[in-house]
Order: sequence, then C-alpha cells, then structure tokens
Amino acid sequence: MISRRLLAALGALALSLPAMPAQAQGSLSFDAYLQLLIARARAEGVSETTLQRMTAGLEPNYRVIELDRGQPGAPTRAGYPALAPYIARHVDAARIRGGRDAHASWSRTLRAIEREYGVPSEILVAIWGHETAYGAVKGGFDLSQALATLAWEGRRRDLFAGEWVALMKVADKGYSRSELKGSWAGAFGNPQFLPSVYLRLAADGNGDGRADIMNNGADALASIANYFRDSGWRSGQPWGVGAYVPSGFDVSAYRTRLVAPVCSRVHGRHSVYKTVREWRDLGVQPQRAIDDDVLVTLFQPDGPGTAAWLLTSNYRVILEYNCSNYYAMSVGLLADEIAE
Repeated sequence: MISRRLLAALGALALSLPAMPAQAQGSLSFDAYLQLLIARARAEGVSETTLQRMTAGLEPNYRVIELDRGQPGAPTRAGYPALAPYIARHVDAARIRGGRDAHASWSRTLRAIEREYGVPSEILVAIWGHETAYGAVKGGFDLSQALATLAWEGRRRDLFAGEWVALMKVADKGYSRSELKGSWAGAFGNPQFLPSVYLRLAADGNGDGRADIMNNGADALASIANYFRDSGWRSGQPWGVGAYVPSGFDVSAYRTRLVAPVCSRVHGRHSVYKTVREWRDLGVQPQRAIDDDVLVTLFQPDGPGTAAWLLTSNYRVILEYNCSNYYAMSVGLLADEIAE
C-alpha cells in the first residue's frame, strides 16, 4: 500500500514534469500509472470518496486503444470525398423529422435560450441531432476507464490525462460513475462535451442549480448555446447561404493563401473573404437574403457546376465544435431544414 503522503508527492511530480513519451509506456503498469493520475486529481482537490468510486476495479480497455489507433491519418492523393453523398446520409428525412419534433417539443425552452445566448434554436437542435440523435445515442463506454486507458497508452497522454482529471472534477459534483458514460474518446452527454469543456462551459438551462448534460435536455441545449457564444457566434447572421456561381467561374482563382493555425486542411478549401456585395459584383449571387456588407467565403466543395455556398464567420463557429467541413455543412443544412 502506497502512503497518502507518497501519493501526494507523486501527484506534484506528475504536474511538474513533462509528459512521458509514448515509447516509455512499457515501464509502467496500468495500475502504477493510475496511481499517478489519482495523485494528480487528489492534488487538484478531488475528494477521496469520488476517487475511490471512480477507480474501483479499473483496468485498461484495449478496445479503446484499438479505436484510437484506427483513426484516420493524413489525407491521401485521391483528394477529398464528395460532400453531396455525405449530406444525403446525414441530412436525411429521419433526422430532419426528428429535429422538427425536438424543436417543437422544446420550443419554450429554446426561445428562452435563444434570447439569452443569441444562437438560433435550430442550430442548437441540429448539433444535438448530429451528436447524439437527439439524446438517443450517447455512448456506453465507462469514461473513467476509457480516459485512463488512453492516458496510460501514451499516444496523446497530455490530452487524456488532463481529461481524466477533469472527469474526476465532474464526478465530484455528484454524478455517479454509471451516469458518466460516453464515447471511447471521452465525450459525453447530449452535446458530447469533453470533461474539460463541461467544466468550462456547461450551463444550467432549467434553473435547478445543476448543469446535467447527461439527463436534462434544457441543460444540454443551454450548454451548446454557451459553447457557441463563447466561440464567437454573431447574432443576426446566418451560418451561410447557398450561392449561384456563373458558368465558367474559376473558384480556385480566389482560394485563400492564408494557413489557418487550426483546422488548416478545412479552411484551406475556402476562398478569400469578400463582402457579399463584392461577390455579387463578380457574378456570384446569394440564394437567400443576406446583408451586402457581411464578409463571406465562397465554398464549392464538389467542383465546377455543383452546389456552392457563401459562408459567414458563424460557419467557423460550427467548425469549433467539430473541425470538419462535412460536419459543419451538415449541421448548417439540417438547421435550415428544421427551421422550414
């Protein structure tokens, strides 16, 4: 049995030293590494009771490691898959119908949240639909086990060790281990927040003093809205509008030369930003109402003669939630369908 004093010292050491490289993982058993995590969480104020109930019988989950290592890597020379088939699968009749039903069922709550946060209700519902099918599919992995496993495995140790400690802080708010289940990568609840995001941005949507994103729809929707407001959503602007592009128009001539510090592959597919008026002068016409002075980027993902959009800075906010043009476009288009 390791003494509490020694564990506290180990925790301080874990906080002060650089992360151990993944290749050094073999020098520590899972149980030994878990003691380091526990010590770090204890040093950051997590209660002993929480640590005991969240780590009882904990052992590595090798399926989690397999899933993590199976994630896509660098792009191939084949280029990007077409957007249209993705949209057809993810903005289908069932998801549209489910979104409209959820929007109607939560209309009173959504109106209040939209007034407070300035984010359109249909955007909030579209995120909810894409993340968990309106609460139906939230994930069944034991988050304590999944995050401890990923931290121990070591490929992205800094990230997952921090998220495990954050999860202990979430649990310390009174949530049971059985409630804290989610994806293999640690996202949980209706909006699929990581624990650190929960601690920073989860919001109380029904006024009961808790931000229960696992079980309470009002809290989940308010939390999504708070995330979007924190990311810079501009009230009164759409995420984007469809655009008519003249025949023979060379979109690539206006491709941005800036390299984004994050999501560089995603933003690299967009044009330079121009005002709607400047795009009109070039022959590109918005299909829906949008102010002439709004700065937008032109996006025609599937090439000449296919669908195109003028995207505002609010589209970039959707990308903050998930760094993928496929995801962000499907959220925006689903929101438009929900609002019809």
